[in-house]
Amino acid sequence: MRHSARRPPSVVDRVLDLLGAFTAERPQLTLSELSRRVGLPLSTTHRLAGELTKRGALVRDEAGLYRVGLWLWEVASLAPHGAELRESAMPFLEDLYEATHQNVQLAVLDGPEVVYVERISGRGAVNVLTRVGGRLPAHATGVGQVLLAHAPVEVQDEVLAGPLKTFTPKTIGSEGELRRVLADVRRNGYAISDGQIELISLSVAAPVFAADDAVAAAISVVVPAEGTDPRTLVPAVRAAARGISRVLGAPRALRTSGEPH
Repeated sequence: MRHSARRPPSVVDRVLDLLGAFTAERPQLTLSELSRRVGLPLSTTHRLAGELTKRGALVRDEAGLYRVGLWLWEVASLAPHGAELRESAMPFLEDLYEATHQNVQLAVLDGPEVVYVERISGRGAVNVLTRVGGRLPAHATGVGQVLLAHAPVEVQDEVLAGPLKTFTPKTIGSEGELRRVLADVRRNGYAISDGQIELISLSVAAPVFAADDAVAAAISVVVPAEGTDPRTLVPAVRAAARGISRVLGAPRALRTSGEPH
């Protein structure tokens, strides 16, 4: 719950808390579970859930379980990093997947976290924790390090101030180490994140630029850590990122491709 403790929660706060009660681990909840998770009386939860169901924001099945409805997906697709970005990126993500047959991801930055807006994965791809719509701390992921390296100073300062959550012994855990990594990303134009979320995998990520030449997103390929030289993946990932940037009208991508600008 993100509303202020200085005032009682508004109706909007309660509705957002209700929608936020659903997670990837628990996509379906009973009315009682919803009530407990948001800390509202059962009668209030029933009334709000009923209104959300009428609008299509929630769906209630025959067993009485609630889940998020498609109306929310329609609204979410209108976000700045929604349908247009995904549609521009998909042909290049598909090409990168065909070249690797591993996990290919597209992500954007939201404060200190990355949000994954698209992912392609094959049956034999290495296991990953990410999902479309899921979040991870930016400092611990390849896409996040790319996005942080080009983020506004205030966003970088927020993350650098910590705490930096660790997932494995390889996860970046100090301000100094993160500063060095971000400087390397800016200098090299890509990030390699080895075993920072799971020891079995590594990712290679590169920035996607928008029409104003600002970094709008990042793409990555996640592959098994064992037996993989990540440097061999850098050209393909950077080429895919440049392709998306070109479609988005980024001047630097147009210059690189030799097209008029």
